[in-house]
Amino acid sequence: MAVVDDVLALGGELERSYQVYVHGRLKFRVGQIVFVAFSLDEAVMGFGFPKDERAALVASEPDKFQLPSPSDMRFNWVHARLAALDPVEARELVVDAWRMVVPKKVSRAYDLTHPVGPG
Repeated sequence: MAVVDDVLALGGELERSYQVYVHGRLKFRVGQIVFVAFSLDEAVMGFGFPKDERAALVASEPDKFQLPSPSDMRFNWVHARLAALDPVEARELVVDAWRMVVPKKVSRAYDLTHPVGPG
């Protein structure tokens, strides 16, 4: 079972990333782009994910993943129940969401320094 503390350090360690609290909710940003956000109760993690792949993700594990609210369907976004994720999987989702918002050269540099992933 993953908890916010399992991914908290990534919010400040990933290049160009920083943590903010907006109306009491923890979010990770690159510039003004939010790539991860947690619900107020920290039970749900929203994260950047390709729109064209999210229906398949949700269908594959509906107990773990959920579509965003109708107003957020226009964004590359999906939700996961933290209790259904293991800590390594949660960190991988955060890193993959971060990859969507940084230049490829930044992502490649991360790969060179973390050859086995965010583990």
